Amino acid sequence: MSNPGTRRNGSSIKIRLTVLCAKNLAKKDFFRLPDPFAKVVVDGSGQCHSTDTVKSTLDPKWNQHYDLYIGKTDSITISIWNHKKIHKRQGAGFLGCIRLLSNAISRLKDTGYQRLDLCKLNPSDSDAVRGQIVVSLQTRDRIGSGGPVVDCRGLLENDGDLASVSCEELGPLPVGWEVRSTVSGRIYFVDHNNRTTQFTDPRLHTIISQQSQVKESSQAPQMDVGGEEGGGGGVGGGGGGGGGDGDVAARYERDLVHKLKLLRHELSLQQPQAGHCRIEVSREEIFEESYRQIMKMRPKDLKKRLMVKFRGEEGLDYGGVAREWLYLLCHEMLNPYYGLFQYSTDNIYTLQINPDSSINPDHLSYFHFVGRVMGLAVFHGHYINGSFTLPFYKQLLGKPIQLNDLETTDPELHKSLVWILENDITSVLDHTFCVEHNAFGKFLQHELKPNGRNIPVTEENKKEYVRLYVNWRFMRGIEAQFLALQKGFSELIPQHLLKPFDHKELELIIGGLGKIDLADWKTNTRLKHCTSESNVVRWFWQAVEAFSEERRGRLLQFVTGSTRVPLQGFKALQGSAGPRLFTIHLIDANTDNLPKAHTCFNRIDIPPYESYEKLYEKLLTAVEETCGFAVE
Repeated sequence: MSNPGTRRNGSSIKIRLTVLCAKNLAKKDFFRLPDPFAKVVVDGSGQCHSTDTVKSTLDPKWNQHYDLYIGKTDSITISIWNHKKIHKRQGAGFLGCIRLLSNAISRLKDTGYQRLDLCKLNPSDSDAVRGQIVVSLQTRDRIGSGGPVVDCRGLLENDGDLASVSCEELGPLPVGWEVRSTVSGRIYFVDHNNRTTQFTDPRLHTIISQQSQVKESSQAPQMDVGGEEGGGGGVGGGGGGGGGDGDVAARYERDLVHKLKLLRHELSLQQPQAGHCRIEVSREEIFEESYRQIMKMRPKDLKKRLMVKFRGEEGLDYGGVAREWLYLLCHEMLNPYYGLFQYSTDNIYTLQINPDSSINPDHLSYFHFVGRVMGLAVFHGHYINGSFTLPFYKQLLGKPIQLNDLETTDPELHKSLVWILENDITSVLDHTFCVEHNAFGKFLQHELKPNGRNIPVTEENKKEYVRLYVNWRFMRGIEAQFLALQKGFSELIPQHLLKPFDHKELELIIGGLGKIDLADWKTNTRLKHCTSESNVVRWFWQAVEAFSEERRGRLLQFVTGSTRVPLQGFKALQGSAGPRLFTIHLIDANTDNLPKAHTCFNRIDIPPYESYEKLYEKLLTAVEETCGFAVE
C-alpha cells in the first residue's frame, strides 16, 4: 500500500529510502511468530508507504525502496507492525518504530546502510519493544533513475555494527550483470553469463571474498590448523606451543564461524516462507520409509521447514525430533552392512564409498538419497552422525586428491608409496602398473594404465605410478556412485556456496564436532531450580566424567537428539527457536522415576535423587533403554 502524497517543490529534496530488513523483533505471542510489515510516513506531507508482509519471523527481510520528497523541517517515521493483530484494536500489533528528524536525515543520507534501534511510540507505553531496523537514505540525483540498490544482507550477520556501504564504494556491476526490480519493488540481480538471478548484490561477494583472502594470506605461514600440512588438532584446538599458535587458532576459528554465518544466511534466503517438509516414518523401517518419502519430493520442497514425526508417537518437532531422526537414519544408511559404504581400513572407522555397491541394482538411487539427506542436514542446521575420509570432502569440493591425503585413510599404503618416492627402487621392487584388490573375498587385478600388467615400475616412471595408484585408491569403481551422491547434495547446497571452505571445514559443517569437550559442556550449561553446588548437579557431572566417550555421546543424544556438537561448541546448541544451552532442570518428582529429556529444548529433568549411586543407575537406564516422543 502506497500513497505518494503531493510532490513538493522549492526547498524539497528527493530521497530514496530503502527499508532492507529488521532484526531481533520482540516476540509477543507465545505460540506463534508475527507477520511483520513496515510503514513509512513523511510526517505532515501525506506521503505514506507500506512494505510487503513477511510471514512468521522475527527477522523480516523486505529490501523495498520508496522515493520521498523531504522538506527542510520534515521528519520520517518508520514503524513495524504485526499484520495478524492490526485489525483487533487501535495500536494493536505495534512492534517498534524509529523517527528521523531533519538533522538525522541530513546526517544519514548517502552514508550507506545503517542499523537503528527500534523504540516505543511513547515513552510511557508498557509494550515491550526490541530489535533494530536496517535502512538507507540516498539523494535521488546520486543514484539516478533505475539505479542499483545495494543489498547488504550478507553483512547483517556481523556481530558488530553494520558496515556502511555506498554505491560509489562498490563501483559498477561486474561484466554481464544487470540490476532489475520485481513488481513489489524488491531489487534483484541478473547474471547473464550463467543465466541465473539472485537477490544478493554480486559486488558484496567480491568485497567479502577479498577480506577473507586478506585474512587467509595473513595466516598462511602458520596454517598447521586445518591446513594441508601437519598433523592433528581441530578448529580452535592445538596442544602445546606458545601463545602465538593459540592466537592463530583463535583467529582461524573466528574466520570459520564468520564464513559459516554467511553460508547460513545464504541458505536462509533460499528457504520458502510457507509450507513444511513433512516426514513421517516408523522407527522399525526408518531407512526404507525415509528413502521413499525423500526421493519423491522436489528439492524446493526439501528446503521448507523440516517437520519429522515418528509413527505412533505424539511428539511435536521443534528440532529435537528431526535430530533424532537423522541420528537413527545415519546409523542405518551409513552402516557397511547395507553395502553402500565401507570402512577405509580394518582399523580406521572412517567411511568411504563401497566400489562393490552395485550388488544392489538400485545403488545409484540410494546414493542420490544419501546426498539429499546430507544436504538436508546442512540446509536445516543439523549434523550427519558419521565420519567420512578427508578425501571424500575434497571430492565434494571438486579439489584434487594428493598423496598426503592417504596418511589418515590408509597409513600403511601411504608409508609404502612415500618410501618408493624417496628411495632408489632400481633392482629393489618387482612391481608393474597393475594392482590387486579384494572384492567379496576374491582378489581381482586392475591395470593402472593400458597394458599396465606388462609395464614395470622403474626409477623413471615411479612418480606416475604413485599418482595413478593414489587416484585409483580413492576413485576405483565409485565414479557413478559419487556423482549420484554429489547430485543429491548439490540439489540443496549449491556448489558455489562451498567455495570459501576447505575440506576440513566442510567436515565440521556436515558432521559437527565428534569429540565432546567436558569443560566446554560444563561452562555452557544452564541450571534451572538448582545451583552448581546442588547434589544433583555435582553427581550428574561426576557420572558424566565416569562415562566412556561413547556413553557421553549417548547421553548427549538422549538430551539433544544428536551425538554431534556444533563447531562453535556447546554455546551454539540449537533449540526450538534458536540457540539454547544444555539445561539441567531439578524437578519435584518421585525419585523412583527416570530422568526425562526434552530434545527440542536441550533439557534434562532430574528428580532429587538421594545418592550418587541412584542417580548414576537411573541416568544410565534412561540413556541406554528409553526411546520415543510424547506430548505433555
